Amino acid sequence: MVQLKEILDRSFGEHYGVAAFNVFNDLTLEAVLAAATELESPVIVQTSLKTVRTTGPRVLYRMFRAMAEEVPIPVTLHLDHCPDREWITTCLQTGWNSVLFDGSHLDIEENTRQTREVVAEAAGHGAQVEGEIESVAGVEDDVGSDEEAFFHPVELSIDFIERTGIYSFAPAIGTAHGMYTGEPDLKPERVTEILEKKSVPMVLHGGTGLDEAQFRDLISRGCAKVNISTAIRVSFMETNSEFLNENPANTHDPASLLAYVGERVKDTAARHIRMFGSAGKSWTKGEREWKPRRPGRP
Repeated sequence: MVQLKEILDRSFGEHYGVAAFNVFNDLTLEAVLAAATELESPVIVQTSLKTVRTTGPRVLYRMFRAMAEEVPIPVTLHLDHCPDREWITTCLQTGWNSVLFDGSHLDIEENTRQTREVVAEAAGHGAQVEGEIESVAGVEDDVGSDEEAFFHPVELSIDFIERTGIYSFAPAIGTAHGMYTGEPDLKPERVTEILEKKSVPMVLHGGTGLDEAQFRDLISRGCAKVNISTAIRVSFMETNSEFLNENPANTHDPASLLAYVGERVKDTAARHIRMFGSAGKSWTKGEREWKPRRPGRP
């Protein structure tokens, strides 16, 4: 288990992406860790606020820690889109390594004020904070809106980063949570414009459904963390139905079902890890501290 900063400093500096997979039970967590281990990739385990509330923060963290300590790759635990300050505090105190305080529903001044407070709180736990000022279209685990994303001037994003001291930033670039119903109208140049003024790791939200060329372009521009949630959910749900429809004789055999579903979720995670370029980028605990190999980042 490592801090998020240890993972993203490297991916941002060396221009590859690290997948941040939203997990919601032990099977999805185990599958994600297995895929990353086989491909020797660092990985970010994400939990939604809904998952934290449903499972309970202590149970969820202990499950994560027990599994993470068994794998030989760098793993970190991140709280995704959380607008509730009390739950931010709970997760930081329990052991989460980073949090996204989602203040996109607030006006920018209030978002800035509260995010700055979260950054100070997280620092006391050695944790990092991701921030955003523009909501991503689409609802995921009861957080978000179906309204089209609003784009602020890039200068406001830079000012927000500087005033809050956040470690990473999630800009609106035209992606959306959930499944795309058409071709997304991406604005990747926003990533480049922000990084020309402020060099911090960028985070890509709404990754499920983009093609490999789009992923690679955004990663090359500075998206060091790539969020994948819907693809994991779809694999889990569809494979459950597929198994039960194709194996009527095994409908009372949970072990066979779980093994089948776990392999499919693992394959989904592995496919994204390969696309993002993090396969083979793992390191051991005893390796020396990483230093940037090229100028400009981080």
